[in-house]
Amino acid sequence: MRRGRERAFGMDFMMALLPKSRKARRRLMVVAAAAPVLIAAAGLAFYAMGDAVSLFYSPFQARAAHVPAGRPIELGGLVAKGSVAKQPDGVVQFTIEDHAAKDLVSYRGDLPDLFREGQGVVTRGAFRADGVFEANEVLAKHDERYMPKEVTKALKASGEWRGGQ
Repeated sequence: MRRGRERAFGMDFMMALLPKSRKARRRLMVVAAAAPVLIAAAGLAFYAMGDAVSLFYSPFQARAAHVPAGRPIELGGLVAKGSVAKQPDGVVQFTIEDHAAKDLVSYRGDLPDLFREGQGVVTRGAFRADGVFEANEVLAKHDERYMPKEVTKALKASGEWRGGQ
């Protein structure tokens, strides 16, 4: 007898939580069934996009974040003076620096016309296991006053900013 009362009390409690209207209960059931499906779809979409996101780092930020080898990122800063070395096989190596750190960059291809030592640059690529940044794209500023916002912000934060903007 006691179990019947407990069960009845539990059902009464559950019924008190549900809406009185049959139409409202039906809508609630549809939402309850659809919510997990939508949450799973959103989770899968964010998981799939995770590797496609390209994050911007200065050399110091990349070192502090311990960016894993092979993860695509954008690395930006100033091209260190005297660091550009062109090799006969078409590979160009140069150093990108900020106030606190430097990273060696290796790039195969033609550099932009405005690429210069001491100028701001953004490279896209990934770190290799040996710590060298393997760039697949190099972007240089397009006139004397322009520098990408990310580079400007990172250089100002590190105290290396030399511009008048």
